[in-house]
Amino acid sequence: MKAIVQDRYGSPDVLELREVDKPVAADHEVLVRVHAAAVNARDWHLMRGDPYLVRLVFGFGRPKTKIRGTDFAGRVEAVGMDVKRFRPGDEVFGEADGAFAEYVCAPDNVVESKPANLTFEQAAAVPLAGNTALMGLRDLGRVQPGQKVLVNGASGGVGTFAVQIAKVFGAEVTGVCSTRNVDLVRSIGADHVIDYTREDFTRNGERYDVVFDLVGNRSLTECRRALTPAGTLVLSGGGVSEGGSLVGPMGLILRGQALSRFARHRLLVLTATPSKENLAALRELAESGQVTPVIDRTYPLSEVPEAIRYLEVDHARAKVAITV
Repeated sequence: MKAIVQDRYGSPDVLELREVDKPVAADHEVLVRVHAAAVNARDWHLMRGDPYLVRLVFGFGRPKTKIRGTDFAGRVEAVGMDVKRFRPGDEVFGEADGAFAEYVCAPDNVVESKPANLTFEQAAAVPLAGNTALMGLRDLGRVQPGQKVLVNGASGGVGTFAVQIAKVFGAEVTGVCSTRNVDLVRSIGADHVIDYTREDFTRNGERYDVVFDLVGNRSLTECRRALTPAGTLVLSGGGVSEGGSLVGPMGLILRGQALSRFARHRLLVLTATPSKENLAALRELAESGQVTPVIDRTYPLSEVPEAIRYLEVDHARAKVAITV
């Protein structure tokens, strides 16, 4: 089969389209013929091994997992002997390493039936970003109807899901983005949009019950300034500016964990873990029309390096999909 393979850390130039062996499903796995995949910030971080701290987990000298990609949507090709929920031909979506390929093996517990009303490209855009938004707002933010929620990074992959999911929960939503993305964020349901090039959400006097920070470009002190007295700050990812190439956004996240013991606000760090239950919840939101994936661009499998370069350098809006 064809797959995007990486032997060493570096720029998108280290990614190569190669012929590799087709994987075989283990007892608890599903073998999926990939029809579409999606690009995440996680892909370029792992591609570069940046921040360096991630290399302790994913391979110090070179990546342990050579095939990039995480999000996928496609049809079941085969199932392991312990898998009872799926059979060949079923349309599914999920999250597993090695998605930039013609076939991927995924554990049964991170795969779900594809939303019937979505294309494969739309479905592939959901798992990682949608799950991050869902867990950040539902599980950590505990968003309730009538609350004021601010999403910093509202036009990104996770942000576009977060705005829509916060609206589903009945919140009054403010999205923070750049000038070119104001109309996009407003179109997906944001009640208010702040152009960060013109207005600083930490200094405009507004207070929010939940601030969901997906960028990591503001200090904890600045973010807390935007919270109500009993407000919640949820930290997820962000750039490397806070901690440089050594620890990247982990610097901000670790400070948040330390400060949370003493602050009056709830300061929480999101570690999103994939699950079939969350995928099922996202499928229901998609099929009901309450959440719609937003796709900026689509690239063929052979152009994954260009897709990642676009995401990394040009700050893609919403999601970038890969057709296989």
